[in-house]
Amino acid sequence: MACSGNMLGLLGVWKSTGLVSSLVFPSCLKAGKGFCPSLAQAFPATVKFRRRFCASLAEVKPAASTMASAQKKVLVPIGFGVEEMEVVILVDVLRRAGSDVTVASVETDLQIEASRRVKLVADMLISNCTEEMFDLVVLPGGMPGSSRLRDCEILQSITKKQAADGRLYGAVCAAPAVVLETWGLLKGLRATCHPSFISQLSSSLTVGSRVQRDGIVTTSRGPGTTMEFALSFVEQLYGKEKAEEVAKPMVMRTKDNSELVKQEFNRVEWSFSTTPRILVPIANGSEEMEAVIIIDVLRRANADVVVASVEETLEIVASRKVKIVADKLIEDASSSAYDLIVLPGGMPGAERLSKTESLIQLLKEQAESKRAYGAICASPAVVLEIHGLLKEKKATAHPAFTQKIADQSAVGTRVVIDGNLITSRGPGTTMEFALAIVDKIFGQEKATGIAEAMVFPYP
Repeated sequence: MACSGNMLGLLGVWKSTGLVSSLVFPSCLKAGKGFCPSLAQAFPATVKFRRRFCASLAEVKPAASTMASAQKKVLVPIGFGVEEMEVVILVDVLRRAGSDVTVASVETDLQIEASRRVKLVADMLISNCTEEMFDLVVLPGGMPGSSRLRDCEILQSITKKQAADGRLYGAVCAAPAVVLETWGLLKGLRATCHPSFISQLSSSLTVGSRVQRDGIVTTSRGPGTTMEFALSFVEQLYGKEKAEEVAKPMVMRTKDNSELVKQEFNRVEWSFSTTPRILVPIANGSEEMEAVIIIDVLRRANADVVVASVEETLEIVASRKVKIVADKLIEDASSSAYDLIVLPGGMPGAERLSKTESLIQLLKEQAESKRAYGAICASPAVVLEIHGLLKEKKATAHPAFTQKIADQSAVGTRVVIDGNLITSRGPGTTMEFALAIVDKIFGQEKATGIAEAMVFPYP
């Protein structure tokens, strides 16, 4: 059987758009029963023919399901003032799924300062992405970051081509209204965005869903919905089973909310006469979602947060290769006293924190002085337990590390407070962890207000 011109023409279009990398050929194309030289010539580098002959046009189809495990290319653009939580959650979750994620700066420099002063370093400039083809382009929100993305002509061209070619794109928080709406990429589509910007969506199909998908575009509401938003893309790119596989170790909330969210023992007041000074140490291999969520939420509460690198340089490379620039080196930060020291988790980041003598000395002095300290994920076990900082304390940790906690009575709870100690379980509990800290320091009303602005349910 010879290939028809129409068939070759369609396959040529698929090749030009990159879909040829996800073609499957039907089982009836058996080796030894004829060979299609025209197809082999058209796709010499992409399709391996083992003496297959051509099937009908209807039998050649995109392999969204059967090749769902193939690595996908994702673009996450950033600019001054983007919401750092949204950036880091998107990058982290999609890299957990195996995606090749490019973080591209729309500024003239790779390093940008996000909305809560977290300094992030992009992989490349957006100008270097013009010849690339992405399976997904997804925009974080934040202000003025969304405006910076909107005003980038290169990004606009990339995203419009993405839509025209029928490939996935999306935005969260302010970006659906400020960017996609302005570019005309939400016309006639169901969409959502941050409650503060919902009036800027002109479509009559505006909805209040936490995550809204309409065809190839997906939108979401804010920092507190970004994990769900990111996991929706994992499902679209790789399938539901992969999304569930990625979500499980993140310790997301169960659908039936059967877990205990918070327990407090030996209650003491965390009150300070001045603006609380909080140390967040980071290392190569720290969990970027945990570090950035903690920093962001506490800065929203107007705490004085110092981010300190335990490495020889201010810039660290976190567990999913997000590059974060600290405010100080730990040697410079250790000369000050802190109202709270809180450790992100991640491996091998937690181990690097545990081996930093100046940090351990600070933590021991913190505990002896009855000042607050805390940790999340691997760090309660790998740092606090090992150095005797959980003695006679109830605590929790990531499920993979709870067996290392001496007192097992509260390890299944998402956030555990015991006197001046607070611990939590993983990326999916970090928002609750950070808000519980705000609650202890500033009160529930403050915590609830911050949660509402992030579109996150609390308490």
